[in-house]
Amino acid sequence: MAQNEVRIIGGLWKGRKLRFPLRRALRPSLGRVRETLFNWLSAQVQDSDCLDLFAGSGALGFEALSRGAKSVTFVERDRSVAQALKDNARLFDAVQCTVRQQTAARFLQHASLDASDWNILFLDPPFATQLLEKTLMLIAETNTLRTGGLIYFECTRRHELDLEGWRLVKRGAAGDTQFGLLASV
Repeated sequence: MAQNEVRIIGGLWKGRKLRFPLRRALRPSLGRVRETLFNWLSAQVQDSDCLDLFAGSGALGFEALSRGAKSVTFVERDRSVAQALKDNARLFDAVQCTVRQQTAARFLQHASLDASDWNILFLDPPFATQLLEKTLMLIAETNTLRTGGLIYFECTRRHELDLEGWRLVKRGAAGDTQFGLLASV
């Protein structure tokens, strides 16, 4: 498989490939990490509304759609990566998704104006940044997560998490990556 492709690992689109532009900071979640995540979410993903912030390849959001999510909103700042998300949605005939080409912070600041909220948020920002904690604060401030909802996060194993205001539900690691599920306290 090419560097700029990732395969859906379960559900309706199992085995289908997502294609995206090559970007140094674009790092799709590993297949084994996605498999663990969707095993954790098996009871919650069906008919859920998902928000894929820092969407990149879209692997997390398309995996959720493949497994029965009602809708996914992809947020991606890079114009050509956002276009690839739209192209993949058309290719998969995924009418239940929306692509927003903007930063996660800008999207969240305006999300409350849309009166939208989500059951599951995928939060996988570029590793060499402090965007994880900043985005978690914004999510709490904008009340973006529905009551009982979950946030999936991914960061480097070396990253010391500041989870003030959040409860760690599940945690795992693979290679240099740590990941887990959060719920509000």
